[in-house]
Amino acid sequence: MLDHRTVLEIRAGPRAQAHVRDRGLAPADVVCLPAAAGGPKGLGLLPLDELLHVEWLARAPRVHLVGASIGAWRAAALAGPDPPAALRRLRHAYVRDQSYPARPSPAQVSATIRGVVRQVLDGHPLVVRPGVGLDVLTARARGALGQHEPRRAFARAAFANAVSRSRLAAHLERVSFHAGNRSALAQPFDAFGWNRVPLDADNAEDALLASGSIPLICAPVVDIARAPPGAYWDGGLIDYHLLLPYARLPGIVLYPHFAPHVTPGWLDQHLPWRRAPRAHPWLDNVLVIAPAASFVATLPNGRLPERNDFYRYGTDHARRIRDWERAIGECGRFADAAMRWLTNPTPEHVGPL
Repeated sequence: MLDHRTVLEIRAGPRAQAHVRDRGLAPADVVCLPAAAGGPKGLGLLPLDELLHVEWLARAPRVHLVGASIGAWRAAALAGPDPPAALRRLRHAYVRDQSYPARPSPAQVSATIRGVVRQVLDGHPLVVRPGVGLDVLTARARGALGQHEPRRAFARAAFANAVSRSRLAAHLERVSFHAGNRSALAQPFDAFGWNRVPLDADNAEDALLASGSIPLICAPVVDIARAPPGAYWDGGLIDYHLLLPYARLPGIVLYPHFAPHVTPGWLDQHLPWRRAPRAHPWLDNVLVIAPAASFVATLPNGRLPERNDFYRYGTDHARRIRDWERAIGECGRFADAAMRWLTNPTPEHVGPL
């Protein structure tokens, strides 16, 4: 049997640490599962997603799923009537259908990503199971970002973000596409707002596509049904690791993550003073389960799959697919170790978040 300490890194806010120490952890304690943006890194969490549904979430009376980019696709798969099948479709489409030429245009990438989203939905309207809430996060362009050449406009947005995260809100607005149960998260709490739009058959595909539309690589999704007009981009621009006010929620936020820290926005990952905020009051009731660095080092290339692999492997699609599939398979060990710890959560192995 694997020692989970060599496979897992478990971190928690003070309230979550006290809960595990005093009461353990049960499915009924979990009220929210965030799903981070992060591109192919999210593939390593798919085996845990499936086990969590089969062995954990199916017994939870209510749970809220919130995600951006690939996290939104994982959340949508988990929210639907047959999560294991949806997760397997997501895995197959994301890994095997993204075989791009050497220099794909944004329109080509967007068309391919739309195909991935369609596989998640399986040609049907998105139906959210009873007891589940879902928020798909997107970033709607504001001001010059919605009007001018994207490269120059995003350079200005990045500079504004470096000065102050709140200044990025002059360029981007948070728009959440929601289905199922409502959550206390869905109230404005920062300069980006929380514009809520019902998620339905007319906009689900576009909303999920927008949530993963990386600027300059993809084309924006424009004028989504039911939503304010404009250009919509990757939700990770605002909510990369989803630093949200989870302390509003009455239970535990269980966060399967590919990193042991929470970085607010995608542009913040390049700013050391924001890359790994700790002891944030919003994370008081959050429990993060991430693969340990020693485990990640055993994966192909010594890391999780990442977006730069599309450039590293170039048109050697077969080699990239082989290594990504092997990495996902190896992450089954991480999923097994996580489920063993959740079944018997030892508080002494939980570090501060």
